[in-house]
Amino acid sequence: MAEILMPRATAVWLLDNTTLTFNQIAKFCGLHHLEVKGIADGDVAENMRGVDPIAGGILSREEIAKGEENPDHELQVEASRIAHIPQPKRKGSRYTPVIRRQDKPDAVAWFIRNHPEVSDAQIIKLIGTTKTTINNVRDKSHWNSQNIRPVDPVTLGLCSQIELDEVIAKAADRRRKMDAEKAARSEGPGLAPASDEPVAETPEPEDVMRKDISAADVFRDFD
Repeated sequence: MAEILMPRATAVWLLDNTTLTFNQIAKFCGLHHLEVKGIADGDVAENMRGVDPIAGGILSREEIAKGEENPDHELQVEASRIAHIPQPKRKGSRYTPVIRRQDKPDAVAWFIRNHPEVSDAQIIKLIGTTKTTINNVRDKSHWNSQNIRPVDPVTLGLCSQIELDEVIAKAADRRRKMDAEKAARSEGPGLAPASDEPVAETPEPEDVMRKDISAADVFRDFD
């Protein structure tokens, strides 16, 4: 069974659009059947947008029909039609279809809320947005701020799970290094170790009022 890149989002779509059982969906998406039940009940992946596996070329309508007719049937991933074609490495900023461009502020809001350690430059490169859009979402000056909802970029189809995990891992590693350097700079000199040598006591100044005065000393000035 091939790995599904967006298992939860795929499960959401299958729950909404088919009569497949929880076990069938769980096995196909690589999830636990209780997690699929939680998605159906709204306790897991709340507000997550479903991803159509048919449009993504990983599942056929015929395969879904087989599963709906037979609850014991295990869904099979559709063979990729482009797997044999070498994919060129992406250069420059990512191209995003027009239909997906309106979802970018939602992805930006998701990064700001869940992964503030990811830099603006990383966000721009990953989802193909702009510095202006990020700033507008962050300070809530975006023209559509009232409708922006944090949604992860994988669910929105702006990047793959592998790409997202790589960006988050790099940002977390950089943050740990910065925190370690900051902690090293903030450490001042420690306390001097205690000495075993006795400390010389400073003699108290003589109190002239305590000095014994005889009667002869008192009347000497009257002679």
